[in-house]
This record gives sequence, C-alpha cells and structure tokens, in this order.
Amino acid sequence: MSQVSYYTEEGLKKLRAELAQLKDVERPKASLAIAEARDKGDLSENAEYDAAKEAQGMLELRIARLEEALSGARLIDESQLDNSKVLVLSQVKIKNQANGMEMRYTLVAESEANLAAGKISVNSPIGKGLLGKSVGEIAQVQVPNGVVNFEILEINRP
Repeated sequence: MSQVSYYTEEGLKKLRAELAQLKDVERPKASLAIAEARDKGDLSENAEYDAAKEAQGMLELRIARLEEALSGARLIDESQLDNSKVLVLSQVKIKNQANGMEMRYTLVAESEANLAAGKISVNSPIGKGLLGKSVGEIAQVQVPNGVVNFEILEINRP
C-alpha cells in the first residue's frame, strides 16, 4: 500500500517528467543494450550482458518506486493553507537561539528537498521541529550534538 505524500505542482511535474523519461527513453535504451550484449555470444561468460541486465533491474526498480510515489501523491492546495502555523510549503524565517544566526527555509515534501535552494524536508529533524509552531514560539530540534532552539520569526507562503 502506498503512503500519501504531499507535493507542490512543481514537484509533481518533476516526478511525472522523470517517470516519463525513464519509461520512454531509458527503458528502450536498456532493452537495446541487452539485445546487443546477447548478440555477442555465450551468455554465461558475457559480463556486458550481466551488466546490462543489472542496469535494467535498477531502472525497473526506480520506475516502480516512482509509480508508487505517484499513486500516493496529493497536490497541495496552497490557497487552503493556514499562515498562522508552520506547515508544508511554509516559508519560515528562524533564528538560532545559541548563535543568533537567522535562516530562511521552505518546508517541502521529502522528494523536493534541496538545501542549496533553501528547501528542507518536513521529515528532516529541523522540519519536524518546526511543524505546527507559530511566530514567536521556540522549536527545539534534536541534532546529533544535542538540542538546538530556533525561534520562529516569520511564516509566509510562496
């Protein structure tokens, strides 16, 4: 049974595009590589054939995982989101209580996380700690070297 995951429109488009690329382009390439390796002779001693079969297996596994993710995917209706609390798709400005450093993150589904772009997963330690908090509240986040306290300074929508 697939797990329900919430995606932005952009994230859902990326998933669908990747699945289409794998099915329409990569799958035929894998089949062709297997056919070419098979034509080279004895399969019991054909490392190229074994490698092509293994690559095809990995490709099919990725396709199956994407199909499962899409079967449980739900599009987030951004107009229905509450700005008073940190939720998925919230743009949050936080302040580290220990060093005074301010950061801005957007909470997204795990598959859309990209730290370089300021997008963190709602399943990450910081994401979990921020969820449900309001402006002015302190989020206690468990990290490998202890607990870090973050003050919620702002909550916005993209």
